[in-house]
Amino acid sequence: MTEPHVWRARSADLIPFATALGDAGFFRDRLTRQRNDQGVLFLAWVRARPAGAVYLWLEEAEEPPIRRHLPGVALLTHLQVLPELRNRGVGAALVGAVEAHLLEQGHERVALAVRTDNPAAARLYRRLGYRDWGHGTVICYAQLALPNGGVLEVPERCHVLVKDLAVVTPAPRGEPRAIGASSRY
Repeated sequence: MTEPHVWRARSADLIPFATALGDAGFFRDRLTRQRNDQGVLFLAWVRARPAGAVYLWLEEAEEPPIRRHLPGVALLTHLQVLPELRNRGVGAALVGAVEAHLLEQGHERVALAVRTDNPAAARLYRRLGYRDWGHGTVICYAQLALPNGGVLEVPERCHVLVKDLAVVTPAPRGEPRAIGASSRY
């Protein structure tokens, strides 16, 4: 398989990705949020074909426990990969693009919520260095588009995972000296 190419969404990407992944309303909403600097929608292509998407939520978390324990932390949300392209590096490429973007913008941490009934996604995130946040599960709300154009909010029990992005490099040490030795400089 060819390596996935990942970039920020553009308006021209809306129709191919909405057709491939469904939920045109989601993609319209996220492009609008991106234009308003509330987040970034990343898209993955394999050859000339839409392969997956992920949204980087830069607003405060909607869930009170996440807001309380992770104030100001960006959230990786709504990772989708076409079923026939899963386990081929598309999801990892999308997550890597989000992390690289966050590092470029000076963020030191990222978080995400993964449904408790989605062990495959949890394995991917753990393999990529995400760890449990230590505050239990959280109820998140998925927004499902209805045929009549409405939106249904469905509660989902989720694990919250976090990853520290900044690499901490210890400061260089000077020459070792005996304790109590005087310095002559």
